[in-house]
This record gives sequence, structure tokens and C-alpha cells, in this order.
Amino acid sequence: KSTVPVNTCDQVRATIAKYAGRGADFDVASTPEFLREGHAIEDTMKPDRIVVGVQTRRAETILRRLFKPFGARIIATDIRSAELIKHASNSFLAMKISYANAIAAICERVGADVVNVTLGMGLDERIGTQFLRAGIGYGGSCFPKDIRAFEAISRELGYDFALLREVERLNHEARERFIQAVEQQLWIVKGKTVGVLGLSFKPDTDYVRESVAIAVVRALASRGAKVRAHDPKALEPARRELAGVRGITFCKRAADVFTKADCVLLLTEWPEYAKLDLKRLKPKMAHPTILDGRNLLDAEAVRKLGFTYRGVGRQ
Repeated sequence: KSTVPVNTCDQVRATIAKYAGRGADFDVASTPEFLREGHAIEDTMKPDRIVVGVQTRRAETILRRLFKPFGARIIATDIRSAELIKHASNSFLAMKISYANAIAAICERVGADVVNVTLGMGLDERIGTQFLRAGIGYGGSCFPKDIRAFEAISRELGYDFALLREVERLNHEARERFIQAVEQQLWIVKGKTVGVLGLSFKPDTDYVRESVAIAVVRALASRGAKVRAHDPKALEPARRELAGVRGITFCKRAADVFTKADCVLLLTEWPEYAKLDLKRLKPKMAHPTILDGRNLLDAEAVRKLGFTYRGVGRQ
């Protein structure tokens, strides 16, 4: 089930055969999981497809019988193809995110709005809107690891998958471009109070591993900013992740990050942040400035309230 390099099943089969003894009758199969963080139960019970990689008809029959109650389309293939599918899928989704961020950089240069551009692209059914969204980049336990692993596997097989390195470079660039935007807005970061909304790598989870939000907070704190941070679920994991980093106050209420803030950064697109009463929160700030790293907010509505608003790839 785990995401593993191609040829892993060959190694498993050889190991079992070595220790099971002569005449052992067994099958090894690959059934990669496609679970999303925060949606594991839903994705387990209602998968959009089930991949089974097998070598024998017997193994295929057993697995079809096992997965039939889930009612999803079952794709039976050879083992090596099944092993590649997970890495190829995650790498493609990460590529869509990096592509949207590259488009955002162009939009900022010509005065276009990346939200409109990606929507216009994504409504083409050949492209789709999912993951085609600009922001501060991807993180978490899957995309960064799988991109690096797939690139390394390709290199070991003698193929230079340069596209994957570029996907990773663009992801890092998106984060750095946002940090630069914060620096430009504040002029001098040291001593400034920066409110942060969101610490998990995405909404609906408390997971902070390789969270871009954590990286942004760490970078600003290292530059001397006083950070006031909130997250609906990831406050304690973030506290552990950032242990030893000076200048960070963890707030139990989202409203508290606005207190005396020179700017507020929206780093994780939790739905509740779109519902904040910004009109009421504005007087709490030293300077009413919002940098929206996920393009969650309605830019025009926020500006009408008297805020300086800056999104990613938006005017």
C-alpha cells in the first residue's frame, strides 16, 4: 500500500522466497493507496479508483473480490506499473501547483489575476481546476518526498527527469517570493509584529511536516519579526515544530493575531478565515495590511474595508 520505488515487489518476492523455503506458494501484489491528509476515512471508503498490480490471475481474482464492496473502478495492471502510478500521480499534481505559481509570477508582471487565469484554464475538462491554484507552494508528507524520490529513481534508471527538479525549484521560489513580498511591505522586518493565519500544510489536518507556513514563520522570526500565529488544529504540533525559535506567540483565537499587527499573513486556506469579521478586526492592527498567500479572500471586498491587500499573482 505504501508509496515505494519501482521494483520493490521484486525485492519483497525474493526475500520471501529466500526464507519461505522451496515450494512455497505465494503472490506479491502492489495496491497503492491514494489517501489525502485529513480525508483518510472518506478516501478509504469511497476511493475514486483502486489500482492492483499483480503477476498472476489468482492474485487479481483475490484482490478484485476483496475490493469489490467499495464499488470503485478497479484497474488491474502489472506490478511495476502499479508501483509507478503513485509516484507519477503525486508528481503530476505537484506540477500543477508549481505551474500555477509560475503563471502567478507572470500575472504579477503584466497586471493580470492568476485566479481568473487558472479558472479559465481549469474549466477546460482536459486540464481541470483541482490543484491548479497559485499560492506559497505545496508541503506535507507526500508531494515533497515523492517528487524527490521519483527524480532519484529516474536518475538511477538512467533518465534525467529534469521537469521534476524544476517543479521543486518553482515550489521553493513561490515561498521565497512571498517572503520577499512581506519584506517589501514591511520595509524593515526586525521588530515588526506579523500575524499569521494557518500553520498546517493544508486545511483539515493538524499536520505540519514540511509545511510552507512553518517555513515562512521560521524565516520571518529569524529576521527579527514578532510573530503571532493561529491555526484551528495545528497549534500544538506547530509549537513542537518551532520549539526554540524565538519571537513566536501562539494564539488560541484567530482574532488575536491581529493585535498590534503591522501585517497579517494568510498561510493556510482554512474556510473559517474567509469568514473573519475584518471590519471589526481592523482597529486592532497597527497597520491594516493583509498578505494572502492562498488567495482565499475577496480582494475587492477586503480593500473596500480599508485594508492594503496583496495576494499571489493578483493586483
